[in-house]
Amino acid sequence: MEALQLEIADPRWREVLGRIAYDFYHLPEYSELECATTAAQPQAFWCGDGDREVFLPYLLRRCASLFPESPLAERTRDAVSPYGYPGLLLSDAARQSPEFVQKAMQLLGETLRAQGVCSAFFRMNPLLSEGFAELFPANFFSAPSETVGIDLTLDSAVIWKNVRDGHQWVIKKCRKLGYQPRMVPFSENIEAFMDVYKETMDRVQARDSYYFGREYFEKLAAMPESVHCCIVDFEGTPAAACVFFECGGIVQAHLGGTKSEFLSKSPFHLALYHAMEWAKERGNRYFHLGGGVGGTDDRLLNFKRGFSDLTFPFFTLRMIADEENYRALTALSAQAAGVPLEDRLRGDYFPAYRTPI
Repeated sequence: MEALQLEIADPRWREVLGRIAYDFYHLPEYSELECATTAAQPQAFWCGDGDREVFLPYLLRRCASLFPESPLAERTRDAVSPYGYPGLLLSDAARQSPEFVQKAMQLLGETLRAQGVCSAFFRMNPLLSEGFAELFPANFFSAPSETVGIDLTLDSAVIWKNVRDGHQWVIKKCRKLGYQPRMVPFSENIEAFMDVYKETMDRVQARDSYYFGREYFEKLAAMPESVHCCIVDFEGTPAAACVFFECGGIVQAHLGGTKSEFLSKSPFHLALYHAMEWAKERGNRYFHLGGGVGGTDDRLLNFKRGFSDLTFPFFTLRMIADEENYRALTALSAQAAGVPLEDRLRGDYFPAYRTPI
């Protein structure tokens, strides 16, 4: 049984993906892109024994900026999934061997700890996590939330029937009013998308982490796998737009929004449904809309449920690789916030030492 840490330039990263079903978020180029906005180090963990394989991409972050005066924080790091749904990948043989998978997770913890990592937060891929609840020990993952997807193998009439009546009404109304959806290469429409997206983030007062500069979008457009954009025009003006990833039969909705002046007509409904039709025509298996903000059951999740009654369990993995350092950093965080250490440790935020003050 062998375990490796793979850097993004290591050809073995791509070789592993050639043997296991994967999604866009597992690409080395995607991890590299994420690090451009987070100042982290991209890496992946691989563990194998014959045809049994486990693979997991992540970003290594330094803790020094959290507590600049602390020598402990200076030498400590943590790990986090790239934005989206990367998560653990298992080969078919690995899915038949709980003992191998559990040993691989032990090696993951040891590998991270050897690099000075005290904690790790990983988001699983809902479409590639079937059977995880039975394969891993009880309480290994956090309690699952839900994400929404569409089974594109269904007949088009069935897919339309599964759309909520209110959503159907909006889509038909937009078409009647003259809104025109079109799927376009993202690389040729970055400016139009950015205009829509930034206005949307400003309107909803999004966190800073949801803002991306032009360089990010240019690099995203240059990815080796398929990146597409749906733009809904009204009288020649982009009213709504959304970026989609297409990989291995899965189409993922990534980022999108609506211009404020068109908000009352909800053209984003039309953007998603048109992209859904497009994805089906191209022979894809699933169209994935994702879940609520931060994995919660909120208005966003309710909106997505209006397109389909098909949901997937979404797991996260919270791993403490170094209990002593984790507790020490959390004590610094609790002291800075003026709260008891045990309250910090019992909170929902993970890792506890990164709880916003």
